[in-house]
Amino acid sequence: MTLELTGEQVAGRIAQIVPGARVEAVGLSCYVHPDDLVAVATAARDDPELRFQMLTNLTAVDYLTHFEVIYHCVSLAKNHLGLFKVRVYDRDNAVVPSVTSVWWGAHLQEREVYDLMGIRFEGHPDLRRLFLWEGFAGHPLRKDFLGISGATRHAGLPHFPKQEQGYGVLNGPRWSAEPQPLPPDPFAPGAPF
Repeated sequence: MTLELTGEQVAGRIAQIVPGARVEAVGLSCYVHPDDLVAVATAARDDPELRFQMLTNLTAVDYLTHFEVIYHCVSLAKNHLGLFKVRVYDRDNAVVPSVTSVWWGAHLQEREVYDLMGIRFEGHPDLRRLFLWEGFAGHPLRKDFLGISGATRHAGLPHFPKQEQGYGVLNGPRWSAEPQPLPPDPFAPGAPF
C-alpha cells in the first residue's frame, strides 16, 4: 500500500535540505512560495529520503480570491506520495515558475492549466493553448468565465454553446445572484424511487 506523506513530513524534510525555502505545512499539503518552487521540486526529486521522481498530476483550483496550483508527486522507489501547492493571488497576471526542468511530465499539464485557467508558467519551453484555439476569449475553468457563483464577469462566452437561452448552468435564470434550489436527492432516507 502506498503511503501518503503529511504536509509536516514533507515540509520538515524540505526545510532541512533547502535552507531558507518558504514552505508551510497544512494537513496533507505542503505550501511552497512561488519563488522557491523549482528549488523545492528539484530537492524533493533528488533527495534520497523523498525521491519524488514522478509528477503524476498538476492542476489548479480557482478560489475567486486566489488560485492554487497543485502538484501530486510519487516516489516509486520509496512507495509514497506527496502534495505541493502554490498560491497565486494576482488573478490578472497569474504566473508560476515552470517545473518542466524538474519533471518533464509537467509539459502538457502546465499547458492545460494555462489554457483552461489562464495561469502562465514562466520558463515553459512551449507555453501555448492545448485544447482551445489561440485568440479564444478567456479561460473556461475560471469561476469568472460565465459570471458563476457571485464572481464578476471577466471574459468569455455569454452562455455555453447550444445552451437553451434564458437558463443558466444550474437550470435557473442566467446571471442570477440567488442560489438555485438543488433537485431532490434520490438517495435521501424516505425518498421515493
